Amino acid sequence: MIQEPMNLLEQYPVRKSKEQKQAFRREIIQYATSLDYECREEKGSLGVRNLVIGDPEKAKVLVTAHYDTCAALPFPNLITPCNFLPFLGYQLLICVFLVVVPVLLGILISWLTGNGDLGYWCGYLSFWVLLVLMLVGPANKTNVNDNTSGVVTLLEIARTLPENQREKTCFVLFDLEEAGLLGSSAYQKAHKQETVNQLVLNLDCVGDGDHIRLFPTKKLREDPERLEALEKICGCFGKKDIQLRDKGFAVYPSDQRAFPYGVGICALRESKAGLYLGRIHTKRDTVLEQTNVNLLRAALITYISQEGRQ
Repeated sequence: MIQEPMNLLEQYPVRKSKEQKQAFRREIIQYATSLDYECREEKGSLGVRNLVIGDPEKAKVLVTAHYDTCAALPFPNLITPCNFLPFLGYQLLICVFLVVVPVLLGILISWLTGNGDLGYWCGYLSFWVLLVLMLVGPANKTNVNDNTSGVVTLLEIARTLPENQREKTCFVLFDLEEAGLLGSSAYQKAHKQETVNQLVLNLDCVGDGDHIRLFPTKKLREDPERLEALEKICGCFGKKDIQLRDKGFAVYPSDQRAFPYGVGICALRESKAGLYLGRIHTKRDTVLEQTNVNLLRAALITYISQEGRQ
């Protein structure tokens, strides 16, 4: 049994296969129970298995993270959530890759065999094979930031949250985020009434970077009272900072998008091109800074305590 959240890095580093996920869920249920939480597994469509720690019906705040392991890619999944042109450019590059490789393969097979129909179908099938591999292909065995960091931080918050705040808080570990936000969608569907007004703090890739950003959904941007409460936990902490990105271009593709009042939380590096998230989906995803975990634990517990007094 894990003794502290950071033990996950060694004991359950990959959560991709059915067996790996089952072992992980059993361990988390035991761990949450040892902390005197109620914890249960919720099933959803397409094989979704979410873990719910706490009482979602009473909670005012959900703290969430996805626990499934991403597929390994030959290139990093680069995200620039605050910079439109690089964000758009990278998405276009992925589209070009998905089109050009099958087209070239189809042309090559047509030339080698002299059969245009065979080349067409080979190219067509290779497009879908590439797409499926990018979504649900073999596990990236080094996934420290994406999203072991989110799971560790969620468990650390649950471990240290004062008992008088637990009733107002529920922790949810989503399955199948990497396949298209399936776990969060299943949870929202099952808890549609409760999630209408709950604030969802979603931790995804929070371990690698000095610049922690909070990305509120469109509806949350229109709620000045809640934005003001989130602003109170922001600030500079040595070389690191936490900021709310509620103005300008802001796109962070993660599970918070399934909820009206969702906040995507990630850690970003900085370059001349602006803030970015890189390395994930590759062997270079090896960084989880304990300082980030500690900062987010303190910030989110502060927010939960404020919310609990309202």
